[in-house]
Amino acid sequence: MTQIDFYTRAPDRLHTACRLAAKARNHGLRVTLYCPDHEIAARLDRLLWTVPATGFLPHCAPDDRLASVTPVLIDAKGETHPHDEMLINLHTEWPAFFSRYQRLAEIVGSDDAERAQARERYRFYRDRGYAIRTHDLSAAAS
Repeated sequence: MTQIDFYTRAPDRLHTACRLAAKARNHGLRVTLYCPDHEIAARLDRLLWTVPATGFLPHCAPDDRLASVTPVLIDAKGETHPHDEMLINLHTEWPAFFSRYQRLAEIVGSDDAERAQARERYRFYRDRGYAIRTHDLSAAAS
């Protein structure tokens, strides 16, 4: 069953996604960053060249010819899944394909609308029997 973690009160969702991807890579996991649109995917592409500050994370799109050997994928379509290790969801809804992954990370900012959408996703996963861990990032920032 997919391990689900909610990272709440993230000061910057995209930077948090990059840091989580780097942490997962340090543990040997392949990561897919699931984006709501091509604009967010392009922003993540640029960020992954500088975040984390200590190293570059090799990344590409899932339909790139190097996707099978690239550790971080930036996906704005949700159609191709070259691995099943970790999915970081940046959508406002749950990904229909989340259960094919071993791990799912949901990143929640502090905006009220965003938090309401995250509560819906939380209930969706909980009502289907998934155990969910939460991590309050506001405490980590202090």
